[in-house]
Amino acid sequence: MKGILKRETVEGRGHSDWFILLSVLGMMFFSVAFVYSASAGFADARTGSAETFFWSHLIRVGAGVGILLLFARLDYHWLERWSKPLLVLAIGMLLYVLFEGTRIKGATRWIDLGLISFQPSEVAKFALVMHLGVMLADKRDYLNDFKFAVLPMLVWIGIVAALVALQPNLSTALVISTLGFGVLFMGRVKLWHLAAVTLPALAGAGLYAISAEYRMRRIMGFIGMHSGESSGIETAGYQLKQGLLAFGSGGLFGVGPGQSHQRLFVPEPFGDFIYSIIGEEYGFAGTTFLMLVFGVIIWRGLLVARQAPDDLGRNLAAGITMAVGLYAIVNAGVTTGLLPTTGLPMPFVSYGGSSVLFSAAAVGVLLNISRYANVMPYRREQPKVVEGVVA
Repeated sequence: MKGILKRETVEGRGHSDWFILLSVLGMMFFSVAFVYSASAGFADARTGSAETFFWSHLIRVGAGVGILLLFARLDYHWLERWSKPLLVLAIGMLLYVLFEGTRIKGATRWIDLGLISFQPSEVAKFALVMHLGVMLADKRDYLNDFKFAVLPMLVWIGIVAALVALQPNLSTALVISTLGFGVLFMGRVKLWHLAAVTLPALAGAGLYAISAEYRMRRIMGFIGMHSGESSGIETAGYQLKQGLLAFGSGGLFGVGPGQSHQRLFVPEPFGDFIYSIIGEEYGFAGTTFLMLVFGVIIWRGLLVARQAPDDLGRNLAAGITMAVGLYAIVNAGVTTGLLPTTGLPMPFVSYGGSSVLFSAAAVGVLLNISRYANVMPYRREQPKVVEGVVA
């Protein structure tokens, strides 16, 4: 009796989702060109070199790619142990920034460490998503219990949102709250539990929104612009007006890369309003294609969540996907005048180290989950011995 060596195809763990990976890497690499084009005039006037923000952003994108690939290789179950310390650290940074943070344009949102500066709200956003995902998995057997299961998660959401609102940064606080409630909904928390808290929360947010004159001006400007009043667009703000002019100038196919004129008039066009400069240079076709890329990430991210091997993977994948998609939709809505003006970046596209780096880390976790979800299985050949009679 001898063994005959036969090749048999078996299922492996799977590749990282190439749709998500290539979509994110593509946006990060193209963002270098977008930022250079949008910032050249501003950088030249401010620093004497048109390439100042280009090199800075290029370094951050390179670091972001490295972080993404690193987290894509780490088993996402490490978050079971570290999600709470990360969230506590993020809350500590939010407290610190209220007293010792760098104040820019009337708001204290940055921590400046000399060589680098970052917004703690970007850390807190993803730390909250991660910890909610872990808590939902831990409490899956008694999610119907509002006091012991749901209330602790709502407290975490409330703490983070309140500290961000005090910077003051109401728009980011509202988006983080929406994101937190979305993660709870995807985690199968009862809808009536969420509704019972949402209504008082919205009332409180509304009172806070009208408590400051500058927020009232933004709200009234947004309402006036869409009510047909002649002064509406002026009241809505100079930045939005110039951004809309950029979209109009771009038309269907744009004026061409590097040919934007409105970048000289849109305040910091390489940041929160970079989508309008992309609209001018690449037209409606370019902005639509960019949103389709985000659509691919959302589609594949939800597929990863659906096929995740455990509740933790499902909750994390859904939360990360929701965070990326929500920020992209809100940024596009703001720059096109569909939403009131806020200071939220376009993920992977806008200039800014904290957004690029922390978003890259979160997508790295999503890619790691996709390997275990086996959304892109690979087939490899392994030797198997089959008993048989050989002459």
